[in-house]
Amino acid sequence: MATGGDSRREVTSRGRLLAATTAGYLLVPLVIACLLEPDPRGHGTHQQLGFPPCTLVALCGIRCPTCGMTTSWAAVVRGRLRDGLAANVGGVLLAFAAMGSVIGLSATAITGRRPGWFPGTNGFARGGMVIAAVTLIDWVIRVSFL
Repeated sequence: MATGGDSRREVTSRGRLLAATTAGYLLVPLVIACLLEPDPRGHGTHQQLGFPPCTLVALCGIRCPTCGMTTSWAAVVRGRLRDGLAANVGGVLLAFAAMGSVIGLSATAITGRRPGWFPGTNGFARGGMVIAAVTLIDWVIRVSFL
């Protein structure tokens, strides 16, 4: 029995560096989302970054499963949850997951211990699958009600 807490939460110096680096990578799209104004159409915010319009919207007039992701992030970082959900439900979940991950990874990098509330690898895998499933279900509902 380990003394001083759960040894599974202890992180090596390499793990701390990886946590700090990953937190930094996740912080980048959150900062970018702060710099973008959510498009009132619920999609197209990514065009402010110089990207072209969504090909599926341009060719077929329907949104792809990821349409509205950037818009949802830009809304969430402004506290406009309703607008974010209207843009892309999976995007809202992903934005919150990124925010929580930045906090948890930063705490891990600083303290050398993974916080009790912060998931391990299996938790991240499950969370990713849930977000992907929600994104696809949201898309099917959107396409069904055209």
